Amino acid sequence: MKPRFAFPLLLVLAVLFPAAASAVTPVCVSILPQKYFLEKIGGDLVDITVLVPPGASPHTYEPKPGQMVAVSKAKAYFAIGVPFENAWLGRLKAGNPDMPVVQTQSGVEKIPMAAHSEHEEAHAGKAEGDDHEEHAGLDPHIWLDPNLVKIQAKNIVEGLKTADPANAAAYAANYRTFLKECDALDATIRKTLAAASAAHSSFIVFHPSWGYFAKAYGLTQIPIEVEGKEPSPKELASLITFARDKGVNVIFVQPQFSEKSASVVAKEAGATLARLDPLAEDWNGNLLHAAEALRNAVK
Repeated sequence: MKPRFAFPLLLVLAVLFPAAASAVTPVCVSILPQKYFLEKIGGDLVDITVLVPPGASPHTYEPKPGQMVAVSKAKAYFAIGVPFENAWLGRLKAGNPDMPVVQTQSGVEKIPMAAHSEHEEAHAGKAEGDDHEEHAGLDPHIWLDPNLVKIQAKNIVEGLKTADPANAAAYAANYRTFLKECDALDATIRKTLAAASAAHSSFIVFHPSWGYFAKAYGLTQIPIEVEGKEPSPKELASLITFARDKGVNVIFVQPQFSEKSASVVAKEAGATLARLDPLAEDWNGNLLHAAEALRNAVK
C-alpha cells in the first residue's frame, strides 16, 4: 500500500521546483569575451558553450566533437566576426538548421587591421590619399572598445528575446544594467589614460589586436607581424630602430602567438615584454589591466 503522503509530497515538490523554473536556454559563442557579455545579459537563464578555449587562436581553431554536439542543441549562436567563423559557421549551422545565428557585430563600423609598415610610412611622409592597408583586411577585435560592445549588447539582447521570449523582460533589465557597466568602464579607462602624451602614444604589439582600443583612447599600435607572418630581418631591423627612436620601453605579446620576434625587438631596443590577452574571459578587468599597462608603456 502506498503511503498517504506520497501525492502531497510530489505536489509540494512540483510547486517548489517547477520544470519551467529550472529550464535554461543553451547558446553558443565563439570567444570568451562573448561569454562575459552573455552572462551579464542572460544571467542564470542561459547555458553558454564557448567554442574557442583559453589560449587557442580564433584564427585557426577547429571545434572538438563535444562542441559540435553542444552546437547541435543550441537555441542560438552568437557570432562576432572572427576568422574561425568564416571556416566553421556554415558547418555548425548545417548540424542545427533551426538555430538562429545572431551577428553581434552588426552595426559596428570596422577599421582596417593596423599595418606593419605604418611607422615607416609616417616617417616617409606618405601621401594622405594612399591606401597602405588595402590588403590588410578589417579588424575583428571589436570587443576591445566598450562603446562598440554596447552595439554588440543590443544585438545580444534582441537575440536572446527571440530565442527565449518568455524571459524577455529579464534580458532587457540585465541589458540596461550592462550598458551602465560599459559606460563606467569607458570613463575609468579615459581617466587612466588621460596623462598619455600624444608625442609618446605609440606602443608595439606582435599581433595588432588593440586597434579599436587604441582608436578610442588616442593611442597608436605598431604591429610586429606582417599580414599574419613573422617579419623578415629587414622588417625587424626597422622596428628596432623605430622602438629606439621613440623610446619604447614595452613590447606587448599575447598567449595565442609566438613571442620570438617580439623578444628580439625588446632585447635590441632595451625594452621589456608584457602580456596582454585580448581574449581574456574577464572582459572588464582585462580592459582595466590593459589601460594600466598601456599608460605605463606610453608615458
